[in-house]
Amino acid sequence: MSEPAYLTANRANWDDRAVAHVASPDYRVAEFDDPDFLSDVVRFDAERLGDVRGLRAVHLQCHIGTDTISLARLGAKITGVDLSPVSIDRARELADRTSTPADFVVADVYSAPAALDRSGSFDLVYTSIGALCWLPDIDRWAGVVAELLRPGGRLFLRDGHPMLHATNESRPDGLLTLEYPYFETEPLIWDGDGTYVQTDHKITHTTSYQWNHGLGELITALLRHGLELTLFEEHDTAPHEAVAGRMTPLGNGEWRLTDRPERLPLTFTIAATKRP
Repeated sequence: MSEPAYLTANRANWDDRAVAHVASPDYRVAEFDDPDFLSDVVRFDAERLGDVRGLRAVHLQCHIGTDTISLARLGAKITGVDLSPVSIDRARELADRTSTPADFVVADVYSAPAALDRSGSFDLVYTSIGALCWLPDIDRWAGVVAELLRPGGRLFLRDGHPMLHATNESRPDGLLTLEYPYFETEPLIWDGDGTYVQTDHKITHTTSYQWNHGLGELITALLRHGLELTLFEEHDTAPHEAVAGRMTPLGNGEWRLTDRPERLPLTFTIAATKRP
């Protein structure tokens, strides 16, 4: 059976992005030669995430492994999973270069339980920024999380807010307007040779498929699959310039809208525990 068109297109797109992102100063790959260095994303998450020492953890949609390696440095026994073979190759190279004990597996999210062959054994499922919008079915994703976790295991998720994803930030008049779907619906199909970090690299596989998922859809899916929420927080910051030209860096890897930042949530954090 042939795989869905969205999966083929997104894999090729992320293979290209992996090359651009490793070379970009925004991912700070060279700084991982310092054994105490952590990614900005994981440093932001650490207070809410808590102690991960000794936890069997899986990082879904790990990309080039910078957050995965950061979690390993905090003591997690971690495996990163991503659909992009190029991303996984770069993650393994970084782990080898920095002598970091982290495993990496090529698989799309929905195939992760079969690829890992350790369903129901993980203490922690971690998912970081820019992940859920690439998935067509949030309920199916929640089922994967539940399948991977042991009873009492927990999910930690920080991602882009669906209000941000529904917003058109590229109007010539500078207005931020709601234009795209907030709820899960048919995919938005994009065609572009750029990415979200500073780079001269042009994406050659330019087509990508993305979906939005409302917070109600996400939370309901987790509850349906036997997870109980322990944290839900919305943030007026993001770890990248999500609205180009209209954000101010805060000096900790986070960005905030310069004008009236209280108008728009940019990211959110959810933590949940699988019921026994």
